[in-house]
Amino acid sequence: MEVFVGVENIQRPLKNPVLTIGNFDGVHRGHQALFQKAREWASEVGGESVVLTFNPHPLQVLAPEQGLLFITPHERKLELIALSGIDVAIVVPFSTEFARISAADFVKLLLVDRIGPRAIVVGEGYRFGCGREGDTHYLQQMGNRYGFRVATISGVQLDGTMVSSTLIRQLIQEGNLREANRLLGRPYEIAGLVVPGHQRGGRLLGFPTANISISGQAPPRLGVYAVRVKVGEATYGGAANVGHNPTFGGTELSIEVFLFDFHENIYDQYIRVSFLERLRDEKRFSGPDELASQIRKDVEQAKAILSRDKSPLLP
Repeated sequence: MEVFVGVENIQRPLKNPVLTIGNFDGVHRGHQALFQKAREWASEVGGESVVLTFNPHPLQVLAPEQGLLFITPHERKLELIALSGIDVAIVVPFSTEFARISAADFVKLLLVDRIGPRAIVVGEGYRFGCGREGDTHYLQQMGNRYGFRVATISGVQLDGTMVSSTLIRQLIQEGNLREANRLLGRPYEIAGLVVPGHQRGGRLLGFPTANISISGQAPPRLGVYAVRVKVGEATYGGAANVGHNPTFGGTELSIEVFLFDFHENIYDQYIRVSFLERLRDEKRFSGPDELASQIRKDVEQAKAILSRDKSPLLP
């Protein structure tokens, strides 16, 4: 997938582009429906499927006080969009100045003049332009004026549940990873740099852990999870604790992962932790012996879940 940052930096004419527009946090099943329609239309016209997205997220600029936590960091979002088969991604740097662009100018100056879409695919609730003044009806009118087709895709429902980034974020923070993953279409994941911990996992407990800090992403509810961990090109099963290490008086939120059948030093490496299922709450134990006994039970439970897991292993 080609990536252009800023419409002014599109370095070649796009061939019959079929465009879909959004923030696409999570790149979930609803987003995948938009991508699929864009790919289908692009194939019909011998063109390219194109995603237009924004960085930073508009709410980070317009409402930073909300402290929005993301399902998917920007770089990983682009990787997932590429895996979906999209040909081109255009990243628009979002700013307060950009937010003042009218709906008419957004379509004419940004889309028509810079991209030249043959067709545009959006969700039925899509809004755009200053004050969110533009909607799908207005986009259709502009399409009639400038010669592009518009497809409005209804929200995707799974067993009566409407798929949305807001709901998935809520499920993650509630610890309902099984349902969140069903709506995502893959396990929820957090990537981070392995940093030195307090060296208690191996020395005191017999379970050496890789510690990563959580920053910017929606943290799962505190507790212990069955996980898969991507280290370099290899994937390992594991059990992860999301929390503060109350048995040892900890206060900083972190993820501690015990990787099964793994004995390498991976300090200062990035790893990606995919959360499959929540095992239990984080709790304070009387001491290292009681904690180690519980970890052994957690490991066995996690291994049983991993043996049944059929979720996709993504690059």
